[in-house]
Amino acid sequence: MARKHKCPPAGAPMWMATFSDLVTLLLTFFVLLLSMANMDEVKFNKASDSLAGAFGVMGSSDKTEITQPKVVTFSPVNDDFTSQVYRRMKTKLRELKLNKKIKLVKDRGAVVLRIDEALLFKSGERYLQPEAQEILKKVAGLVRPLPLNLKIEGHTDDLGDEMNNWDLSANRAIMVLRYLATNQLIPLNRMAATGYGSQKPLFPNASERERALNRRVEFVLENQGGPDQELPYLLDAKDQSPF
Repeated sequence: MARKHKCPPAGAPMWMATFSDLVTLLLTFFVLLLSMANMDEVKFNKASDSLAGAFGVMGSSDKTEITQPKVVTFSPVNDDFTSQVYRRMKTKLRELKLNKKIKLVKDRGAVVLRIDEALLFKSGERYLQPEAQEILKKVAGLVRPLPLNLKIEGHTDDLGDEMNNWDLSANRAIMVLRYLATNQLIPLNRMAATGYGSQKPLFPNASERERALNRRVEFVLENQGGPDQELPYLLDAKDQSPF
């Protein structure tokens, strides 16, 4: 008598359910990564067409080819680079336990180190105080290893003649640049100095406190190399003394 073979159960085998769940989770994961990425429109269209061809889906023959990329008003790569610089400098400055009158901010698409006037200059003076030298050495030690240019900006309050304020702010910025260059702390070809007088206040100059906050020197760190350039390791704050 011939042995009767047992028929397999109807439908897909049980392992297919687990496998399909795994594939679905992987697809969801890659879609999430894609949604978090900054995609260029032209590159995205080319990639999607390539994937469609790989899976046997042919694109429409009357599809118009994009010849020029869309112009956008921001640069995600540069912004990521700025954020990376900001985070690293913020960590180092926190370890150094900086004076509260020295602040690190992101402004105008750049990293800006703001230093209160009183830490560098006496009121109405354009020459650096002796105490300012140590502060500038620390600032130079942070900036020098980075692929960044340094723009030194002088700012005043709105009291007095505006042309005198403009002259004072410009001279202060130049004095800082001169100190950094003559002491070979930062190469001269990486620096620039400018004065704005009272034209760019942080606050409305409605009180003495607000005027004091507007009297400042700003160190604007701007991108020098490519946006994908890796940052070198910054100062080891363990070997540094606070300001």
